[in-house]
Amino acid sequence: STKFLGVHITEDLSWTNNTTALAKKSQQRLYFLRKLRRARAPAPIMYTFYRGTIESILTSCITVWFGACNASCQKTLQRIVKAAERIIGVPLPSLQDIYSTRLTKKALCIAADPSHPMQSLFSLLPSGRRLRSLQARTSRLKDSFFHQAVRKLNSLPALPPLPSSAPQTSCTVTPIRPSGS
Repeated sequence: STKFLGVHITEDLSWTNNTTALAKKSQQRLYFLRKLRRARAPAPIMYTFYRGTIESILTSCITVWFGACNASCQKTLQRIVKAAERIIGVPLPSLQDIYSTRLTKKALCIAADPSHPMQSLFSLLPSGRRLRSLQARTSRLKDSFFHQAVRKLNSLPALPPLPSSAPQTSCTVTPIRPSGS
């Protein structure tokens, strides 16, 4: 198993080690959320703490691993969200909803950026209404980001227009310029 950019990658490409590490780390942060509740912190402050610490841990690189992760691992992580929901007392978005939103946003950014190396995987069918589905013989490939992204975009009521010329500014990273130049 290797840890790369905070994601645990195993030789067999199972995500159990990664979800176990994320669950352990976020469980440790739940302690501080409970401390805030005991100190009678208002719900908005606890919600902000949850979003900044626990949710950011649970959703780090979620588009990479969540789709291919098994149901028991997803359930383990969702239990942590439910525990935080009970502590704070306000409804929180499920990990599946967060994954779906981020998957759609990332897929639209890639499809709209002609300079992206994987943009060709988001090719329209001749009708112009749906994207070409990619062939996959294994469930591991079907659960990968690009296959799920194409399925997700095809399931939208209307496929947003995919510009083929200039990349969108909201999807590109702008360099930070030092103050003084």
